[in-house]
Amino acid sequence: MKKLINILIGIVVAIVLLFASGAFYTVDETQQVVITQFGEPMGETITKAGLHFKAPFIQQANYFEERILQWDGNPNQIPTKDKRYIWVDTTARWKIVDALKFMQSVTNEVGAHARLDDVVDAATRDYITNHNLVEIVRNSNRIIESMGLNDQDEIKASDEALETIFVGRDAITREILGQAQEVVPQYGLELVDVRIKRINYVKEVRNKVYERMVSERKRAAERYRSEGQGKKREIEGQMQKELKEIQSGAYRTAQELKGKADAEAIEIYADAYNKDPEFYAFLKTLEAYKNTVDEETTIIFSPENEYLEYFNTAK
Repeated sequence: MKKLINILIGIVVAIVLLFASGAFYTVDETQQVVITQFGEPMGETITKAGLHFKAPFIQQANYFEERILQWDGNPNQIPTKDKRYIWVDTTARWKIVDALKFMQSVTNEVGAHARLDDVVDAATRDYITNHNLVEIVRNSNRIIESMGLNDQDEIKASDEALETIFVGRDAITREILGQAQEVVPQYGLELVDVRIKRINYVKEVRNKVYERMVSERKRAAERYRSEGQGKKREIEGQMQKELKEIQSGAYRTAQELKGKADAEAIEIYADAYNKDPEFYAFLKTLEAYKNTVDEETTIIFSPENEYLEYFNTAK
């Protein structure tokens, strides 16, 4: 029994010594490991998560990230193709795809950032200097398209006109990414994405840019106002047309009703006349007296005048 206990104690001591000597090491899901012996790499990169064994004392586990990492460059002053100086601030996302090559070429993330400074900044400078300022600032011709301009309205060389975009900022950043991606594999890296984080103008350029922006917006506003006035006149013309049609229809209906009423009145008068012509004549004469004679009216007729027929009869 005592012998068994001594064996168990020996095993525990051996395990403790192995851990203390660094013979065992763990790899996380977000890590990859390169084993070195006296500074020289041994075997392939270890990417499988779990507990691993290495020779104690003489071998060392070098850990590297397997996740996507961030790089932020320093702002650089770069001239555009049209000789406008701007500050360009870029950012990128990258990852280690070959830890062994990465360790041998750049050693660590600090060294990788130094290489990315050179590679991404160089690619950015190449494409910024080969394009006009407007191509770097804008992504599309949205303002020009919204104003309905065609190819004949493109900018010639004036600060006051709307410039047409042929490439655009997104396409330029994709080209920068493509150029940089061709270089970084030699460092065991993969460049996932590159973006222009911020563009700032030097003082001399800033005022001209503001003037251009104001001019473009004013031109767009004038175009919208002109279109609005045209639409207004079109609506007013349609309104006048519809109003005249309504008035014309109403007048026609009124005349039809009036004519129908006159016809019915004439028909009634005719029926009344046919029933008793003398009485009808008498009523019409009285109506004439009422409409033509009042307290202030003086009429002089001869006794034989037909107008006094019923007065003579009454007499």
